[in-house]
Amino acid sequence: MTAARYQKIQAVLAKRQADLTIFAEHIHKPHNLSAMLRSCDAVGIGTVYTVNPTGGVPTYNETSASANKWINLQVYERTEDVVSLLRAQNMQILATCVSDSAINYLEVDYTLPTCIVMGNERDGISDDVAEAADQHIIVPMVGMVQSLNVSVATAVILFEAQRQRRAKGMYDSPRLSAQVRTAQTFKWLYPKQAAQLDKAGLSYPELDNDGHIIASSITA
Repeated sequence: MTAARYQKIQAVLAKRQADLTIFAEHIHKPHNLSAMLRSCDAVGIGTVYTVNPTGGVPTYNETSASANKWINLQVYERTEDVVSLLRAQNMQILATCVSDSAINYLEVDYTLPTCIVMGNERDGISDDVAEAADQHIIVPMVGMVQSLNVSVATAVILFEAQRQRRAKGMYDSPRLSAQVRTAQTFKWLYPKQAAQLDKAGLSYPELDNDGHIIASSITA
């Protein structure tokens, strides 16, 4: 661990957008999900939601640049559980869906607390999400195909969200609390120790300005 890595982590966490996320509903292909997570990391999303009734969700990890380890991927068994969670966070739910009520994705205000729902590669979003969504959105197409690959569409929409948020200054100061940033810093720098402390129900030790553990903060 170097001081430069610690400073990089601080810079990344200072840009994280706590009220912007995606819900990847039943994405089947690991390389698509991994590409979606990479785009999320690039625009400052730290938490992503997904559904898989069988539990774990596979991601593609063959490159050291994989964003998977930098994203908190929360897996749920039911779509309605994710929708309820998003409602509790007062997020607008935008579902990518070709419907009579769908609007151009550029017409949306992404500076509001927002979750973008991306459906699976074959069937798109579920009927439950389509009904629960506040708005259906589309990326307009002028070619022969009806839609983009799900990971490409995710990137297109998220970078519009980033553009709007940058223009409003939402990346200019930290939007995560100092406590959350400190805890996440320790998890990224010391993942094995963090897992052990979490399992034991113990708090994390303090770090100095270079990211080293302060010995006096360690409790037995």
